[in-house]
Amino acid sequence: MIFNTLRDDITALFYTLVTDYDLPVFLLTTAIISYIFCRLLRKLLATGTYPVPQFSQAYQKVVFRFSVAAVVCFFMIFVRFGGSLTYAHSLHWENSAVSRDDFLNEAIIDDIQALYRAYCIQERVREGAGGIKVNAEGIRGYGALLNDSAFTTNQIDDIFAKQAEGSKIPKPRHIFLILGESYAQWPLLEQYGDLHIADGIKGIISQDNAVYIPSFVPNGAFTPMAVTAVVSGLSDVGLFPNYHPESYKGPYSTAIAPQFKKLGYKVNFWYGGVSSWERIKAFTLAQGFDNFYGMGDFYSKSGNVWGSDDRYLFEAIVSSFASDAPTLTVILTVSNHAPYSVDLAREGFDEAQTIAALPEEAKGDKELLERLGHYWYTDRQITEFVLKMHSKYPDSLFVITGDHADRTNISKTPTTFERYTIPLVLYGAGINKQTIPANVAGSHINIVPTLIELIAPKGFAYYSEGKSLTRGSDIGFSHNVWIIPDAVGKIQANNAEAFDGSLLASVKSESVQQKIDAMRALAWWRIEKGKIVE
Repeated sequence: MIFNTLRDDITALFYTLVTDYDLPVFLLTTAIISYIFCRLLRKLLATGTYPVPQFSQAYQKVVFRFSVAAVVCFFMIFVRFGGSLTYAHSLHWENSAVSRDDFLNEAIIDDIQALYRAYCIQERVREGAGGIKVNAEGIRGYGALLNDSAFTTNQIDDIFAKQAEGSKIPKPRHIFLILGESYAQWPLLEQYGDLHIADGIKGIISQDNAVYIPSFVPNGAFTPMAVTAVVSGLSDVGLFPNYHPESYKGPYSTAIAPQFKKLGYKVNFWYGGVSSWERIKAFTLAQGFDNFYGMGDFYSKSGNVWGSDDRYLFEAIVSSFASDAPTLTVILTVSNHAPYSVDLAREGFDEAQTIAALPEEAKGDKELLERLGHYWYTDRQITEFVLKMHSKYPDSLFVITGDHADRTNISKTPTTFERYTIPLVLYGAGINKQTIPANVAGSHINIVPTLIELIAPKGFAYYSEGKSLTRGSDIGFSHNVWIIPDAVGKIQANNAEAFDGSLLASVKSESVQQKIDAMRALAWWRIEKGKIVE
């Protein structure tokens, strides 16, 4: 509101305040009340002070002075962390909305934090153009490139329009799309198997009704980019759709919720953290979700500044299923995130087993061990939830992936594949190892079209920026990395790597970059300019 006011017609706003909201009367009333309270405060402060205790012994004086200093320091730290002594339980504008009442949530942060929030959001929107500038003619060219035909209309959504080829599996009763916090792919690789921190997901992958796509990257480097990609269906171009005005005019045509409503599903979002984080509740509801549930909506007796331990999130989701009405449930976990606060010993983490598998130089790294333990915990909670819900609803479909990687690596020089990729696993009724072609690659924007192509009837009209994996999608990309079925590379770099890190001269990164530029330009235009190309 502050920054929109500065861009608005100030004269008209001032006139409205004077004529419709009695600004002079309110200012005068405020001045009188302020004067009265200032006089009362002066009287209160003039009531005297308490004398400092007098001590005869020198050591007593020293103890007293150190005690006063310690109390002052304690109080400063307590205030600094918003009623806590550690960052893990502190209050920040990103995570302060811990109650179910919007008014109380606003009252939790102080005025300076509120102003800082306004500034941060404004900077994200202002600087979020991602360096992309393209005119209408360029958009038409990109549209023709992606659709192999001329783009002649003035509706950008026509570029995203597709028709389903026909269902590949029986229509699931429930669909679960799980975004695991920092759920990177490298622990699934054979060379790291002795760590035993990804045994849960590997156990699911080994089953006949599961398929694993390793050539997969996130939409961006941070969790919000994963959320916006899954919710809106648009790739990251630095515009922060969760804050952008266009996102609140109505769902994008590529958004997941309205398209699955057409397929007969009720669409819910569950998040282990607070609903105000990155405007996640407002954004998901604006993009067509029926319900949003955050940490304030379910019981949890442990967690940290980012939210509840994953155990309580999944328990709440399980207990919420009292009806057989078809649902699509998107789940975002939080536990595998600093500050790492899960009680791993209580949860049963085999620390000795993991230490034995570490390189000698890393065996004494307690911080690394804690990170690996939290990955193990998230993997276990996701797996237990999937198996429990599959047992209860065997005709359901599960999609398991991560929000991003690049937070923890054992190797000091990880390959690009190890550092940036995330797993994608499909599991459930009708899925088999041949459901998805072998040589495919993708990112978060490919999940929605893949799900639609799996279950939608032939001719079902849908919209997506990404291509379905069932149709042989051969490229995935994030803000700085691209991947194809047999190679990976940095955006704007001139080289490509095999998954083992060796350089590949046979892959022409220029052609890959051209496709990425086209998709990012279309996403930028849709978010920044709207539906019309002119």
